[in-house]
This record gives sequence, structure tokens and C-alpha cells, in this order.
Amino acid sequence: MTGVIKELLALLDLEPLEVNLFRGQSYNYFGKNAFGGQVLGQALVAAGRTVENGHLAHSLHAYFLRPGDPEAPIVYSVERVRDGRSFTTRTVKAVQHGEIIFTMMASFAVAEDGFDHQFPMPEAPAPETLESELDLRRRLALQLPESQRHYLEMERPIELRPVDPLDPMNLEAREPFRAHWMRAQDRLPDDPFLHQCVLAFASDFAFMGTAMLPHKAHFFQPWMQCASIDHAMWFHRPFRIDDWLLYSMDAPSASSAKGLNRGLIHTRDGVLVASTAQEGLMRQRPRKA
Repeated sequence: MTGVIKELLALLDLEPLEVNLFRGQSYNYFGKNAFGGQVLGQALVAAGRTVENGHLAHSLHAYFLRPGDPEAPIVYSVERVRDGRSFTTRTVKAVQHGEIIFTMMASFAVAEDGFDHQFPMPEAPAPETLESELDLRRRLALQLPESQRHYLEMERPIELRPVDPLDPMNLEAREPFRAHWMRAQDRLPDDPFLHQCVLAFASDFAFMGTAMLPHKAHFFQPWMQCASIDHAMWFHRPFRIDDWLLYSMDAPSASSAKGLNRGLIHTRDGVLVASTAQEGLMRQRPRKA
């Protein structure tokens, strides 16, 4: 198992502190704030640790209230809202430096037979034909001062292969649609809930920037203030995050310094396994002359 996957599994293996109380370590993926996907994944792990009836997650709804410190641990407090035969509900609060930085409500359910339909998977080139996002980032890093290269050059536990890569140094206005293939860098244990937690972690990569595409905006621009505001996710069907998944995203609206992003996640053979939605802050600061 690769080092980055071992680090991810360690990140998701929360330390129990008390009944319904857990502590997770942080990992500095971006340099300034804790990665939202890390907090999502850890919060889902915390909720799942209190579910004792074998139910799997089917939805989560979260709010990012304050920026997280990527150098400090996070404490997760779980409230057992309801334990039912079909559905189980948990509320999670993430606390850091004495303040609540994140809240989430997650619902767990048993699998049932019933009506079944889905949107077809969008057409996309096979992942083997696409360049990895890591190679793209490392090439971009060569254009930046050495002090700014570290976070672009580092390997991450999720491999991404963008269908239509973006060059943040030469931005052009685009329609608010994008897609990438993604998978864990190595084989994971056969625990379906672990795959859900890792997918929650991965669902925040390159998501919020979809709404920036028509406006030639990017996180790298010093006059942009960007942050995830909320994140919702629905798990529809079984999957493995260590097999290729296509994450197709669109952004139907941007207004009042906020952009709404939506996503569909399909397996390589076209099965829709999850859906996502997120609103992000896209505030333009005054530019220096």
C-alpha cells in the first residue's frame, strides 16, 4: 500500500475520546486552511462509528462555518438523533481551538428493493488516455517561485485525471461544466463504509471551481477569496473508490459572490453511485494597482 494511502487511512482512523466523541488529525494539503474533504470524510467516520445496526450512509448535509487549521487536530462530537429500523440519523459538530468550525447531519439506511432509474453517464475519454492532475500540477509549479511550489508538487491519495484540463496561468472563459476521473492511489480494504468516507473526502477536489469557469477566476488569483460554504452528498449504489469513477460537474448559477455547483459520480461502466451539491464563496477583493 502506498504511503499516501496509508496517510489517508490514518487520517480517517479517528481516536475515540469518550462516548460519541472523537479526535482526528489534520493534514496540510493546501497550506492555508484545512481541506474541506478531510473534514467531510472524518465527520462521516465519526457519525458511522456510532451506528451499530449495520446501516450505510445514504446522505449528508454539511456547513463549513469557519476555516479549519491544517496544523491542528479536530474534535468531532456526535449526537445520536434517531435509531430506526430503516433509517438512522446523526448530527456531527467539529470543534477546533474551542470553536465550532463545521456541522453535519448524516442519514444511514438499510438497502431496500424498489424503483430504479438513473441519468446516463456523460461521454468522456477513458482515463488511460488522459494526463494525471499531478503531472499537470508539477508542470504548473515550474512557473511559480520555489517557495510556492510545495503544495502543487505533493502527491495526494486520490488520483485525478481531468477530461479538459484548466491552465490557471492562461485563463479563458468557459461554460460551467467540467469532469475528471478519480480513484484512490492503491487498493483499499473491502469495507463499503470506508469507501463512502473516502469518496466524501474526494468529492471536494476541484468541485467549487466549476462556478468560476465562466468568469476567468481561479483560487490562485490573489484578489479572489474562495471558500466552501456547504456540501451535500447522496450515496445511491455500491461502488469502490479504488476503481475509476467519473465525476461530472456543472454550475447552474453564480450570484451575490456565491456559486452553486452540482456533481454526478458514475462508475466506469455507467452506474450512478453518488450525487453532490455545494455552494462556494467567490468574492472578488479590490485589486492592487
